[in-house]
Amino acid sequence: MTDSAAGRTPKRTPLYDEHVAAGARMIEFAGFAMPVEYSGIIAEHKTVRSAAGLFDLSHMGEFSVSGPGAAAFMEWAVTNKVANMKEGQARYAVICKPDGGIVDDVVVYRRADDFLIVANAANIEKDVAWLDYLRRSWPGEGGPPVNPEDVVIRDLSDETALIAIQGPRSEAVLARLTGADLSAVRPFRFVEDRVAGHRALISRTGYTGEDGFELYIAPEAAVPLWRALLEAGGPDGLVPVGLGARDTLRLEMRFPLYGNDIDETTTPLEAGLDFVVKFDKEGFVGKEALERQRDQGVPRRLVGFKLEGRGIPRQGYPLFAGGREVGRVTSGSMSPSLGEPVGMGYVEAACAEPGTLLEMEMRGRRIPARVVEGRFVER
Repeated sequence: MTDSAAGRTPKRTPLYDEHVAAGARMIEFAGFAMPVEYSGIIAEHKTVRSAAGLFDLSHMGEFSVSGPGAAAFMEWAVTNKVANMKEGQARYAVICKPDGGIVDDVVVYRRADDFLIVANAANIEKDVAWLDYLRRSWPGEGGPPVNPEDVVIRDLSDETALIAIQGPRSEAVLARLTGADLSAVRPFRFVEDRVAGHRALISRTGYTGEDGFELYIAPEAAVPLWRALLEAGGPDGLVPVGLGARDTLRLEMRFPLYGNDIDETTTPLEAGLDFVVKFDKEGFVGKEALERQRDQGVPRRLVGFKLEGRGIPRQGYPLFAGGREVGRVTSGSMSPSLGEPVGMGYVEAACAEPGTLLEMEMRGRRIPARVVEGRFVER
């Protein structure tokens, strides 16, 4: 298996051999050899919604930001408020460029001695370079008066494996392997404890819309913990799940995927991520550009829609309103939960109201589509 884009062999997570032994269909994703499915995307999707699924997310990026200037730096580097977080809290945030474009969407964890940033796998090198640039560019326009030497950024990606268990039976399964009080780990909280004898950061910040946990562990703990979880979850129907079902699960929740729905050409306001943009902060990278866009009016918005005819939305398909192209599809699939084709895409702001009738062009024909409000599937 070769990464054709980079001309190199994809990296392997510590669980690669487990996936192959389980009969997973492997693909290259973000420079890694990853399982796209085991028993089938639809079956795995439905198992996560009804029972529990186990995901290898060891390809994700993890960085630590520490030092006496870490809190001020993080407050400037991301759009959400993070300096006031307490140990054990996590928050979703966006890293922006000065023009408001999204460098990455991340989850920030506040630990005792540092901030842990969890980033998208495809953006690891870019994110580290950007954060280091911001650190070295102090004091910069709009930046806090902090000495760059007071901020230490470390890439922990190769030192960290990540396993997620998602679904309504997740807590019951995980409780068999840890003494941690999981009921006290509320959404976007975490504890550090042992799971099946291995040290882990246990968080509740999933990407499927279901209840669940993420386990950040040392790479050497990945295989024994993976096996222990599958054994403990057998009575509850726990199965390994690939990237295919992970994508349909997040799409049903209308969670954006970096590289599809958000990137450096889109802003958090256009993407509907206003809730993580805190304009009352003294300053953050991209604030002035986002304030201008807010005040002048967002020109386009990311919407969810359902097709009202036969077809499957795919990235890049044109969207029309009143016979005029008004946007493009960014993500789409047949929803396994609904049995209906659903999608997301950017359209002109005037066409973003729920109930607006659109048309999606697919292979020369136009299929009616209706803008919907909220998630496609409610938990």
